Amino acid sequence: MASTDASADDTLDLHLPAEFVALYGRAGDAPGRGGDDLLGRIADWGPADTPAGGFHLAPVDLERDLPLIARWMNDPAVAAYWELTGPPSVTEDHVRAQLTGDGRSVPCLGVLDGVPMSYWEIYRADLDPLARYCGVRPQDTGLHLLIGEDADRGHGLGTTLIRAVTDLVLTSRPACTRVLAEPDVRNAPSVAAFLAAGYRHAAEVDLPGKRAALMIHERAPRESA
Repeated sequence: MASTDASADDTLDLHLPAEFVALYGRAGDAPGRGGDDLLGRIADWGPADTPAGGFHLAPVDLERDLPLIARWMNDPAVAAYWELTGPPSVTEDHVRAQLTGDGRSVPCLGVLDGVPMSYWEIYRADLDPLARYCGVRPQDTGLHLLIGEDADRGHGLGTTLIRAVTDLVLTSRPACTRVLAEPDVRNAPSVAAFLAAGYRHAAEVDLPGKRAALMIHERAPRESA
């Protein structure tokens, strides 16, 4: 189940206006090379127990993880939506832009029972060009993901992991009231996985490079109390 990030370059070229910082940020929100970013410290979000095993998000170490991520990007099932085929340098440029950016998008490996098996981008949807095409709220958090190996696809694992990551976001980011995703409308397995994970299909949105299904998961009222 792959999700495309056709607007990634545009996202990373944006600068944070002072009014965004004043409206959405806090004094401690400025990113630092120690792992702090506009999403908090994802490395400290902790593990999640899932029916498939223990799962956690590990922020990408480019030197260590590039060969694996680049191999996944050249899988035809992934390439159809991510469009990052080619030599490792293509994937490197995409990932490095996030690692050297202001922290609004953090690339991560999804590690299940100690095995890296998925790639995730956790991003601030309210600071993303997505906000130009649909209504977003302060602190809305977005997900891009792919399942790396064919053997892990088509068995409901994507739904399980989406639930787990959504819970991690809402637990770790109290100011976030919604988690968003925007898979390509042609990617029926991805859309189905988000629906099964408790997201609703809010709209179809024309984004640069794709027509997307806007998927939204809202924090339950009792969680906001």
